[in-house]
Amino acid sequence: MDFDIVVLGGGLVGSSLACALDGRGYRIALVEGSLPRESPPGFDERKLALAAASLNALGTLGVLAHLSEPPSPIRRIHVSRQGDFGVVRLAASDVGRDAFGGVVSARELGQALEQRLAALSDLRLLRPQTVSGIRDIEGGIALNLQPGDGAVAASSAGGDELTTRLLVAADGTQSFARQARGIAVDRHDYLQTLLVCSLVTDRPADGGAYERFTADGPVALLPMGRQYGAICAVPRAEAEAVMAMDDVAYMDYFQVRFGWRAGRVVRVGKRSAYPIARVIAERIVARRMVLMGNAAQTIHPIGAQGFNLGLRDALSLAEVLVAAGADADPGSEAVLQAYQSSRREDRERTLSFSDGLARATGNASVPMHLLRSIGLMALANVPGLSAPLVSGAMGFRGNVPALSRGGA
Repeated sequence: MDFDIVVLGGGLVGSSLACALDGRGYRIALVEGSLPRESPPGFDERKLALAAASLNALGTLGVLAHLSEPPSPIRRIHVSRQGDFGVVRLAASDVGRDAFGGVVSARELGQALEQRLAALSDLRLLRPQTVSGIRDIEGGIALNLQPGDGAVAASSAGGDELTTRLLVAADGTQSFARQARGIAVDRHDYLQTLLVCSLVTDRPADGGAYERFTADGPVALLPMGRQYGAICAVPRAEAEAVMAMDDVAYMDYFQVRFGWRAGRVVRVGKRSAYPIARVIAERIVARRMVLMGNAAQTIHPIGAQGFNLGLRDALSLAEVLVAAGADADPGSEAVLQAYQSSRREDRERTLSFSDGLARATGNASVPMHLLRSIGLMALANVPGLSAPLVSGAMGFRGNVPALSRGGA
């Protein structure tokens, strides 16, 4: 089988890229190792804070129309640090917006993407299939395929090998394609585990999102209807014990970590745990291959930057390919360099923001306490100082893809 573009990985980023390239004249395959299911690959009950730029793009791509309920708007953002003085309060109405973004469950967004993929005219969905080998051929790349999960019980499209002019590695933090190409990574373990669940307080959520920094890691609430998506980072050494708490004990634990600004916690849902580490690829292009999403950069979830950054990776590549034209070689050096250039500023600034904020807010020293407090007070009181924070929260950082601006 010969394709112009093969996308490896059917999660949020890879599926969004397939949507963005539909109707552009390319022969596209998406290789995914899992069968369709109630919870699509890579999606679960985590709540995703999608920036305004991401909502623009997903709306234009026809994905949001498949959600059972529209995203819950984030109209206000409250940022504080335990033990520091100074609080940052941002209101979308102050910058002429209805909302900074919206919150969806990862599972429901995954289901919406599955429905959108099923309607694409130019996509060959190869599932359940995994790639077991990558080799260079003249003018392209050859991929060896093998059956993925559930392949014995279900027929799967595709043969033992396919070729492509461009391989897009959107296959996650442990990317097989990245490793096969010998691309090194810079890894930093934050020694934290993120606990995620739904949570209800005695005050219904009303569009306010909260991020509370502590020495043990960030704690956050994302508005989701009348309840919240709750995120709590705990030291790795304590994660097992905290996960083992019953609901009442965990409600008390979360209340102490977060405080009372959103009211009293009255119910929590099932918890999931995710170790937090930073894994950054040393480069995002190789011969006839690009990296995107978690394959290119897995970052601390602080500030809800990861999913949005990966989506902008996909939208930027789509924009570069459209600009090159359907007759151009999608894996050419010119396309690779254009993609790399288009991602440089956004990627570097977002990586610096995420890692810098995680380290600075976790530092309990007295000098850092004073610097953070002064910074929070300045952001809250100096006119215009919070503008970069607002634009970043909405996803308008660096070279913003046209789809993120609401363009086709």
